[in-house]
Amino acid sequence: MRYNHEIKFFNEGKRKYNPITSSYEGELELVADVMGNVTDVGTDRTVRLLGSITQGVKIIRIVEPIEKKWAYLTIDDGSTKYRMRTTTIPLKNVSILVGEDIGKS
Repeated sequence: MRYNHEIKFFNEGKRKYNPITSSYEGELELVADVMGNVTDVGTDRTVRLLGSITQGVKIIRIVEPIEKKWAYLTIDDGSTKYRMRTTTIPLKNVSILVGEDIGKS
């Protein structure tokens, strides 16, 4: 298995909403920057895992778990944010099932 994608984990904990400017202020915190393997999840498997067809679901495999709290991740400095759906930690590596962030928490 090749770990050929750069995975960046971010935390939004220090960002606060300012009602006067109607925007979020503060910096995003980069929690971790690791190399990982990214695989798209097919529609059949998406239905089995999640119970419905959901677009943008990927499996991220990394060597060690991320110990710090994180809100979302990006793949190869892309603009798409992915939020965690589930995680498994077998004997080797860590598998994280993520879905595209579409504005729902």
